[in-house]
Amino acid sequence: GRVVLVAGAAGGIGRAAVRLFRRAGARVVAMDRVRKGLPSGAGVLQLTGDAACEADVQRVVREAVQAYGRLDWLVNAVGAVGGGRLDATSLADWDRLLGINLDSAFYLTRAAVKNMMRRRFGRVIFITSVVGSMGNPGQANYAASKAGMVGMSKSLAYEVASRGITVNCVAPGFIATAMTDKLNDDQKAAINVKIPAARMGTPEEIAAAVLYLASNEAGYTTG
Repeated sequence: GRVVLVAGAAGGIGRAAVRLFRRAGARVVAMDRVRKGLPSGAGVLQLTGDAACEADVQRVVREAVQAYGRLDWLVNAVGAVGGGRLDATSLADWDRLLGINLDSAFYLTRAAVKNMMRRRFGRVIFITSVVGSMGNPGQANYAASKAGMVGMSKSLAYEVASRGITVNCVAPGFIATAMTDKLNDDQKAAINVKIPAARMGTPEEIAAAVLYLASNEAGYTTG
């Protein structure tokens, strides 16, 4: 019966999160820039909006609360990957990626937490990346945006804990999604040999971690 806003719901991890939350009985607001690829079905409200646009985010959160009367969880699965050496990265490319990954996290969280604070309950869950802590050659802008999400979540966790709200990150490694589908077989083999399980993870495995962090049992886990 609780309500979750999944931003980036048309992506692999976002879609998997929508399925698991629906299976657990939640009502879902599925948000992405375009309607194509958004999950559908009973208990799923599709709303289009650009998470990197503050006005769009405010509208989506407002419509979600109008439709369901509340907002209990935010799952931020919005993200884009950037590449290229730092000295070859244009200011436009830098701003674009930080806008998609980091500005969107700020807009979504600020809008959602205001509603959660009034109810004195909430869960905010960011999908970040191991690259945010490990770094990766040719991905300075991507790593910076993901590291920024981690720092923001740790700080916010202190600010809202007294209101019954937790804030956490799930930082996947390589996951089998449309992003990794672009890699050729040799690239995938080079990645898999470094992974203990010798394979990429699945979106469902990441979504299961998200579902746990949204649960009552995870009420002590924050930051």
